[in-house]
Amino acid sequence: MSRATAVKLPLRFKIQQSVLRGAGKVPAPLLKAMSRLTTVNSDGDRLDPAMALVATASAYIPSLALVGKSVDVSRHTLELNSVMMAQSFDAFAVEEDLIIETDAGPVPATRYSVDGTGRGLIVFFHGGGFVLGSRASHDSAVRALAVSSGADVLSVDYRLAPEHQFPAAVDDCLAAWRFAVKKAPEWGIDPNAVVVAGDSAGGNLSAVVAQQVKGEAVVPCLQLLIYPVVDMSRKRESIHEFSTGYFLTEAQIDYFCDTYLESREQLSDPRVSPLLADDLSGLAPAHVIVAGFDPLRDEGLEYADALEKAGVPVTVERSGGMIHGFLNMAALSPAANASVIRMGEAVAAAVRAVG
Repeated sequence: MSRATAVKLPLRFKIQQSVLRGAGKVPAPLLKAMSRLTTVNSDGDRLDPAMALVATASAYIPSLALVGKSVDVSRHTLELNSVMMAQSFDAFAVEEDLIIETDAGPVPATRYSVDGTGRGLIVFFHGGGFVLGSRASHDSAVRALAVSSGADVLSVDYRLAPEHQFPAAVDDCLAAWRFAVKKAPEWGIDPNAVVVAGDSAGGNLSAVVAQQVKGEAVVPCLQLLIYPVVDMSRKRESIHEFSTGYFLTEAQIDYFCDTYLESREQLSDPRVSPLLADDLSGLAPAHVIVAGFDPLRDEGLEYADALEKAGVPVTVERSGGMIHGFLNMAALSPAANASVIRMGEAVAAAVRAVG
């Protein structure tokens, strides 16, 4: 049993959990009726009722906001909120806390295997704006991916800002990737059946790792990019459309950017903004997920388009009714849960293609 990913909910969070999870059990006919009352975006997508509840609550209830009074408080609160809104799973056959030794120091990680015979491996980098997030905050998310894909997962606690600014996270994630490739045979997994995956900031790091290892003997069989941030150098229309009121805000994006980087002169570095890489050809196939009510939606779509134009096999899922962070909200919404299942299916298909 992993001790590093265990989170105990205080009573008030348990009460909030009951209320929020009740929203995920609304009968389908009532849910359909409620859907007619929610916001419609400029693309014609209608906001999922459960996502509307989370978005509204996060704007008015401090304990549900993504960024709180301090970094430490925000990190702890994100873990509590993630557990509160995520699915619950029985214990896996393997839940092993590991240490990845690097030149910069140890990088903690946890390996998950549903039954001890994983078909492939997902190296997962959590989201949280390079400032927040952990193995604990994304424990349920990676379990869901493991169950739906049949693959094992290595969930990585890379270094966070402001204590460790760019490129510390990139260096840790590259080290974790190479560790996974080396260890895969010991875990009964073909090194060629390893996927790199992450959400938000973790999607950024996944895209960067895929670029950094291009041309090496072993590369990812898939990059699973879940509402990734891929270009910090400029703001697109979706950031303005969803500037406030949809969980992740424009102000929070600016805060994360300025906290992660020592200087805005680093914005054009492809390790910060992978969309700006000179050559995207020859990269691993990508499955890109964007949420319809996410400030990062447009840059994710733009990256998928750029990959496709460079000859990279790409599939795109537009989860139109979702908000940023829905990977950790699967217990609240059948649509969110269905999207997470499809992420796992994309991984399974990529692993099968390895042969």
